[in-house]
Amino acid sequence: MKLKDETLGMWLGVLGVAFFAVTLPMTRLATGTQAAPQLSPWFVTLGRAALAGVLSMIFLLATRAPMPKRHQWKPLGMAVLGNAIGYPLLIGYALRMVNASHAAVITALLPLVTAACAAWVLHQRARLGFWLCAMAGSVLVIAFSLLRANSHGGGFGFAWADALLVAAVFAASLGYIYGAQITPALGAERVICWICVMALPVTLPGALLLWPTQPVAPSAWIGLVYVGVFSMWIAFFAWFRGLAMGGALRVSQTQLLQPFLTILAAVPLLGEQLDIVTLGFAGAVVATVIAGKKLSQPRAPARLAGAS
Repeated sequence: MKLKDETLGMWLGVLGVAFFAVTLPMTRLATGTQAAPQLSPWFVTLGRAALAGVLSMIFLLATRAPMPKRHQWKPLGMAVLGNAIGYPLLIGYALRMVNASHAAVITALLPLVTAACAAWVLHQRARLGFWLCAMAGSVLVIAFSLLRANSHGGGFGFAWADALLVAAVFAASLGYIYGAQITPALGAERVICWICVMALPVTLPGALLLWPTQPVAPSAWIGLVYVGVFSMWIAFFAWFRGLAMGGALRVSQTQLLQPFLTILAAVPLLGEQLDIVTLGFAGAVVATVIAGKKLSQPRAPARLAGAS
C-alpha cells in the first residue's frame, strides 16, 4: 500500500466521520424525545434507508454498474443488517431516552470495536503500540463524555438505552468492516449503493406504511433528509473508500474525533455550549490518532552493516 494512498485514505476517513458526526443530533431532531416525540425510530430507520436506496438506484443505473458476484452478496448482506437497519434503529430508540452527549459515551467505543472487528474479519494486524494508542484514545473519549455528562447534571448509569447503544456500536462496526472487505472489488460508491438497493424492497414499503399521520415539526423532516442523504449515503462514499485505501484498522481510529465533531455540530443545532475542556480533550485525542497511525505501520527492515 502506497504512503500517498494511506494519507488520502485517512483524509477520506475524516471526511466520512465529519458527516457521521452530525447523525446523532439530526437523528434526535427527527425522532424527538419521549416527552415530545416526532417521527418514530422505525420510520426514521426505514425512511432514511429508502431515500438513500432511491438515490443509489439512480446512481447504479447512470453508471451502468455490474451486478455483484455471488461471493459478494454475503458481506453486502451483513453491511445491510449492520449499517442500514441495525445501527440507525438502535440509535433512534436510544435517542428517544438519552441526549446526544450521553450517547457519545457509548458510541465513543466505535474506533476500538471497529479495529477489533478488522483484526477478526480481515485478519489485519498491528504493533502493540497501535492498540495502546487505540485504548488510550477511547479512554480519553469516554472520560471526556463522562465528565461532560456529569457537568450537565445528567450522570451516567447503564440503562436500557445504553444497551441499545452498545448493540448499535457492534452493528455499525461489523457493517463497516464487511463493506470495506469488498470495496476494493466493487468500489466504495457501489458498495453503499448496493447496500441501500438490497434493503429497498423492505425499506420503501415499510416507510410508506409507517408514514406519519400526525403533524411533525419541520426540523424533524430536515433531520430525516440529512440522515438519509448524508449519513446513509454520501458519507459512506468517503468512509468505505478511506477504509479500503488507508487500511480499515488504521482509518477506523479517525472515529475517535466523532464525539467532538458531534458536539461542534450540536452548538448551532441544539444550542449547546463549546468550552475549553472540549478543545483540550479533542487535541489529546487527535494526538492518539496520529500516534496510532504511525505505530500501525510495519517496522522497517534492519539494514545490514555496510549496506548503502
